Parts: sequence; C-alpha cells; structure tokens
Amino acid sequence: MSAPLDGIRVVEVANWLAAPAATRLMADLGAEVIKIEPPGGDMFRGFQLRSLGYDYEFPGNAAFELDNFGKRSVTVDLDKPGGADVVKKLAADCDVFVTNLIPRRRERFGLGWEAVSAANPRVVYCSFSGYGTRGPDENRAGYDYAAYWARSGIMSLLAEPDAPPPLCRGGQGDHATALNILSAVLAGLRVRDRDGVPQHVEVTLQGTGMWTIAGDYSAALLSRQHPPRISRQAPTHPVWNSYECADGKWILLVNPVPFPNAWPRFCEILGHPEWAQEGQYDDMAKLLAGSAELTAQIDPVIKTQNLSHWAAELDRQEIIWAPVATTTDVIDDPQVREMGWITETDMSFGRGETLDTPFKVYGSDTGVRGPAPTPGQDTFDVLAELGIEGDELNRLATDGVLG
Repeated sequence: MSAPLDGIRVVEVANWLAAPAATRLMADLGAEVIKIEPPGGDMFRGFQLRSLGYDYEFPGNAAFELDNFGKRSVTVDLDKPGGADVVKKLAADCDVFVTNLIPRRRERFGLGWEAVSAANPRVVYCSFSGYGTRGPDENRAGYDYAAYWARSGIMSLLAEPDAPPPLCRGGQGDHATALNILSAVLAGLRVRDRDGVPQHVEVTLQGTGMWTIAGDYSAALLSRQHPPRISRQAPTHPVWNSYECADGKWILLVNPVPFPNAWPRFCEILGHPEWAQEGQYDDMAKLLAGSAELTAQIDPVIKTQNLSHWAAELDRQEIIWAPVATTTDVIDDPQVREMGWITETDMSFGRGETLDTPFKVYGSDTGVRGPAPTPGQDTFDVLAELGIEGDELNRLATDGVLG
C-alpha cells in the first residue's frame, strides 16, 4: 500500500509549532521530511509541558515529539560560514521547502523564494509567518498568542462582556494554521506537476485566525461594526447555550428551534410543556426577546439532574447536544477511539499514545511515523546523500557548522 506523498522530499527550516506540525502531517502522508535545526536543536525541544499548569513530572517532551514524528534531523549553524550553503544544496534537491524564517533572515542566508526557485525549478516554496512577507510587519515575529489569537480579532470576541480578554491555549492557532500550510503545499504540488513550474505559497497565523471567524468578518466588512460579546446569562438564543448539571458537568445545547417540533420536545424534557404553548415562547421572536428570562428559568431545571440523565432524555427526543468535555474525557471517548484519532507510537521515552493524523485517507498508507528524531541524528547520512563527504564533511564538522 502506497502513501499519498511517497517520493516527495520536504526540507523544513522552521521551529516551534505551526510549520513543523504541517511537515509532520506531510510525513504522516509518506513524505521524507528533513528538519534543519540549529546546534542543540529546535527551541521547542526545551518547552516544558508543566508550564501549561500540569502537576505531573513528564518523562519527555511529548508536545515537541507530536509535531516532529517521522522526520530526519540535520543540525546546521546558518550563522557560520558555509552553513547556509549546506541548506541551499538541500533546497536545490527537494520538492517542498517550508520556512518560518522572517524575510530579512531568508534573504541574508540566500534562502528566499527567488534564490531557492532559481536553484530548484520544481520546488514548492512555502513562506510561513505571523503576518506575511509584505507590509509594515513583514519582519515582526508572531507566535500564535499574538498573531492568531490577539491580532486576528478572535480574543476580542471571547469571555463574558465585562471580563478582560482571556488567556487562550497556546498551540491551538499553530495547529489550525498547520492544516492551512498542508493545504497550500498540496495545491502547490498539484500546479507544479501539472504546469511544470515552481510555486510560491504563503500562510500566516493572522490570516488563519481571520478565516477561523470568517462569519464575523462577513458581518464586519458590511457593517463596520464589532459584534458585542454574548453573555451566557443573555445568549442570542436560550437553547444555544451551556448549562450546568447536578454533578457539576456542563452540557451544550445547540439551538433545536430550526428543526420541526424540536422546541416543544425540549420543553417536554424539562417538564415545562407550557413554555412552547401559545402566549408563552411559541415562536422565534418571543424566544429571542425572552432569552435572558428563559435562560434563568432553564438553569435551575438542568441543575436538578446529572449529565447522564439529560443525555438520555435529549437523545430520546433527538435534540442536538454535546457534553462540555475535558481533555481527559475525550481521550476515553468511545467515538474518538473507534475513529482512531489517538494512536500509539514509539517516543524518546518508550511507547506512548499521541494524536494521529487529523483526517483519514482510506486505502493509503498514512499515519504517525514515530519516533521524532534526536537533534542532528541524520546529519551525516543526509549530507552523504548530497555528496558532501570526506574532507568537506570533516571541515564542516570541525568548523562547528554541523553543531
């Protein structure tokens, strides 16, 4: 069984999350991915999962490994004479070149689009950054906290109306952006193979964040208004809201009104069929107008029973709902396990579970190809394949170019 990207060689000159996560997905699809790291390795190797608030002594850096499974690692010091030349040779011999170097560093090392495409007329060159390769912020660094969450507009829409903007989860924007990078590269490969010309694709954290809330931008572009935050106590619709159950678990109800007879069935579940009767909340206008009042009435009803009770009742009446699950709930979710979104692979500390490729390509050899490489473990093998051997290889090693 073959993989979709068998025979495709990817060179990654990037660090931290988004671009490496994208090339990890390319490795899942069968590509050979060569990760260029500085001496000592990608800075993300030093990230501590405990910094996210966990009270647990982790055996390794599972977050780094998740984004780097199945790669070959080559350590090169781009700041040393000859370092950039090594990477240029790799760039001239690949199908895909992915980088998150800011534009001035790309040009400094001779690794910009013009230089790489001139040396490799079949390359798909992917520029990834926080804000893009043009404009006043082309050289501004942008982690997902800044470029994806804050500057895209997402953070301004979150939390209760009077609350400060919340601290969001790091890496979420990076992994959403990784899917954009993968899509752009696959499109570039299609055009390259069809037309025989190199392709330059570009993805940014800010642009991905804007696409994530595209509905809000559709409204803002027409109205030039920023939408107000929606309070849980006064939602747009009372049954498009979350409610706390007796056991402290939360349940999300997804507006059943557009579905025939769903609102009366929901009222029956709550034991208040009168709410759907004439003179009460019997049409959409009344539901919307009475949103805060009705939410206040639903709250104590939901709190009388555990989540399991409401789950059974909502399923019986075919109402759309979901538990507000924790990560530990999700990893034991039978649906997640049946779909195979979690898999086991080799890691630096032994066998362990991790997230599998977030999509399925049935009939192809796809999936996690662990473990992640140690820094520079493939340097000499990869350079030998390029014809860099003997005295030249020894000189590079002696001069500290290879870490």
